[in-house]
This record gives sequence, structure tokens and C-alpha cells, in this order.
Amino acid sequence: MLQPSFMMLYVASAPQSAAFYRDILQCEPVESSATFALFITSQGLKFGLWGSNGVEPAPDGQPGCGEVGFAVNSRDEVDAVHARWQEKGLTILQNPVDMDFGYTFVAADPDGHRLRVFYLTA
Repeated sequence: MLQPSFMMLYVASAPQSAAFYRDILQCEPVESSATFALFITSQGLKFGLWGSNGVEPAPDGQPGCGEVGFAVNSRDEVDAVHARWQEKGLTILQNPVDMDFGYTFVAADPDGHRLRVFYLTA
């Protein structure tokens, strides 16, 4: 069975996005350059940030059309991350809310990619 092991976001500035995600993920990238940064999560997911002006073939749109999901273990944890990210000044696109799959909120990274924190209840 084919399993995803790598996620890539196209970004305007790899160094700027790497600094943002370094703070959010609370870890250092394992690779970092002017055009690319790579994080490896404790679960083994490779999370890449690639400067969109160097992507081949060139993407059709602007950076900022992806969503990164962060599953947490409780509603309280959703609220705690929401409060922490508000304090850091992240743009909140959706305040904590119950949806059909669970309790969630959405913030945005510097390129407009959505960062969804959720607790599954369904």
C-alpha cells in the first residue's frame, strides 16, 4: 500500500517560512537553504518548504493554497494552541468551533496556507 511520507508547501520565502515553522513546530529544520527547508516530525513525516520561484514545473498559482493539519488529544488542547497562536500574532481564519468531524480552528502561515488544529470527535 502506498503511504504518504512527505508534504511540500510552495512558499514565497523558504527562510522566512522556515523561521515561522521552527517556532510553530518547536524544532529545527534538518536542511535549510535560500530556496528550501526540510523538517522531519517525530512521527517521521518529512515536511518541506520550497521557494515557489524555483519549483519545476512552475506552479500555476500563488503560494498559500495548502492546508496542514495538527491533530491534538482534547478540546482543551485545541483551545490552548489557539490562545498560544493568537499571542504569537498568527492570523486566525476560524475561531474554535464544533464541526461534523470534531472541534477545530484554523490559522494562516505567512503565505496564507491554512493551519488546522483539530480534535476528532466523530
